Amino acid sequence: MQTPFVPRALLRASATMVAAAVIGVLGWAGPASADHVMPPNIPDESEARTQLNSLTVQAKGPQDGYDRSLFPHWNVVDSPCTARQVVLERDGHDVVTDDNCQPTAGSWWSAFDDEWVHDDPADISVDHFVPLSEAWKTGAADWTTDERADFANDVTSSQLWLATPSSNSEKGDQDPSEWMPSNSDVHCDYVKSWIGVKHTYDLTITSAEESTLQDTLDTAC
Repeated sequence: MQTPFVPRALLRASATMVAAAVIGVLGWAGPASADHVMPPNIPDESEARTQLNSLTVQAKGPQDGYDRSLFPHWNVVDSPCTARQVVLERDGHDVVTDDNCQPTAGSWWSAFDDEWVHDDPADISVDHFVPLSEAWKTGAADWTTDERADFANDVTSSQLWLATPSSNSEKGDQDPSEWMPSNSDVHCDYVKSWIGVKHTYDLTITSAEESTLQDTLDTAC
C-alpha cells in the first residue's frame, strides 16, 4: 500500500501570500538552484551499486501487444488528488491548488534540461521515468492491470519526474544507453533512479544498459 500523500497547499498559504507581496515590489526571481526538487527515494550510490548487481541482464522482449491503456495512469492516489496532481505539488514551488487538487499556479523545475516552468502547470510534463513501453519490454507484459496501474501512478518511488514537454519527448521510451539528459549535473541521480525503479519492480536491463549505468556511477557520482 502506498503511503498517503498529504497536500501541502494549505500549509503553504501564508508563505505564498508573503512571496506574492515581495514579487510585487521587487519583481519575480526564480527559485535558487538549491531549491531544485528531485523525486523521492532515489537510492544512494552504494545502494544503487548493490541493486545494479542484482538486476537480471537480458535482451528486451517484444513490443507486441503494448498499449498505454494497459497502464491506467493519473489515477486518484490521495482523494481527490491524481498521481499527476500529487507530483506537481510534491515537486513544485509555491503551488496553489483548487478544491479539486488541480494546481492553478506555481513554479516547476525540469531536471532533464535545467529549465523552469512558471505559472501554467499545463506547460510541465510528469514523466514516467522508466517509460511504460520500456517496462512492458522488460517484464511488465506479464503483470496484471492492477500491477501496471501501481507502476504508472507510483508517487512514493522516483518513477515520476517533472520534465519540460520537449525533454520528455526527446527522451521518449529510450533507456540510459540510448539517451541521457542534456543537464549533466543530474546524470548521477538519473542512473541511480533508473536502477532503483528497475530494482523495485524487478525489471530487466540489457547489457548495454548495464554498461552505461555502471560507467555513469563511476564517472558522475
